[in-house]
Amino acid sequence: MRGNDVIGILFAYVHEERVRELTENRVMASVPFGGRYRLVDFQMSNMVNSGINKVGVITEENYQSLMDHLGSGKAWDLSRKREGLYLLPPFNAETTRTEGKISSLASIQRFLKNSHEEYVLLSDCDTVANIDFKDVFRFHSEKEADITVIYRHGMSPDTDKNVVYTVDPEGFVRDMLVKRGSDADCNYGMGMCLIGRKKLMELVEDCMSRNLYDFDRDLMQRHLRDLKVFGYEFIGTAYQVTSFSSYFNANMALMDPKVRNQLFYSDRPIFTKVRDDMSAKYGLGSVVSNSIVADGCVIDGEVENCILFRGVHVKKGAKLKNCVIMQDTVVGENTRLDYVVADKEVVFDNNRTMMGYQSYPVYVAKGSRV
Repeated sequence: MRGNDVIGILFAYVHEERVRELTENRVMASVPFGGRYRLVDFQMSNMVNSGINKVGVITEENYQSLMDHLGSGKAWDLSRKREGLYLLPPFNAETTRTEGKISSLASIQRFLKNSHEEYVLLSDCDTVANIDFKDVFRFHSEKEADITVIYRHGMSPDTDKNVVYTVDPEGFVRDMLVKRGSDADCNYGMGMCLIGRKKLMELVEDCMSRNLYDFDRDLMQRHLRDLKVFGYEFIGTAYQVTSFSSYFNANMALMDPKVRNQLFYSDRPIFTKVRDDMSAKYGLGSVVSNSIVADGCVIDGEVENCILFRGVHVKKGAKLKNCVIMQDTVVGENTRLDYVVADKEVVFDNNRTMMGYQSYPVYVAKGSRV
């Protein structure tokens, strides 16, 4: 199996409710991450690096930011005369909300039917990882599987819904549970699976005819005994954004060079939209340590253990520590911020103080003035 025989399908909106602070005006896929990226960049780049040249992005609402970021797909080499990037907005004329992944897939049945690729790779956009899907394709072919799910072994995230698999030494999935996170180590799903295109269309049509809309319970679990379902264990570095705290911690983890080396490979780069801007400028009195600073920043204050997105301005006397400051935010003179996540275009006036805690960082909404 080769990548050009696989369609990539990304669910841009899944799990938005887990980080409602960040997804109030954007979809999960377009949540900024790591100084210059969006969450969608990781899975999109993983697919392209694995040879997939046809990617569909399913959206629901608030997808203007995502469309602006993806554009024609040029940054991922998906701006093509044939195949390439497809934005798949909701088809339902009465509402932009769907019942779940099943109804989303049903709304793009024509797209799937008109495609000629044999397989479909489905993925959520809430995972930060660098995955070589070529290994998954090879595993799927060797096992002659109907469905291959990608999972990790460890402590599952503490969310309202996790998929936990019982996998034998050969990789065959014997059982699966849909439950909350647990304290014990287990094989938990990463929201990704590989399946035949015609088989997927058949299963989706069957679920829709029975008013069943939950992908994990109604499609996977219900047919677990009928299909050959295998599990591929991913053992690399990965961070799932399951809460606002986990989002903050995933950003902070990038301060560790080992983590950066495991996420950003030279032979499998993570692509993103290019914004031509000047290099970061550091004033004579500026002090910057253990931080990630994007291009276009102007720093005249002190920055420690922070991630600064493009165009951030830190004025004289300001002190930032353990912060994630998004694009085009201005931090006024003598302002002190500690454990703060500021969304885009926030303005902190002079002489302000705002402090959170590692387990409870403070969030400032987009466009706010403090």
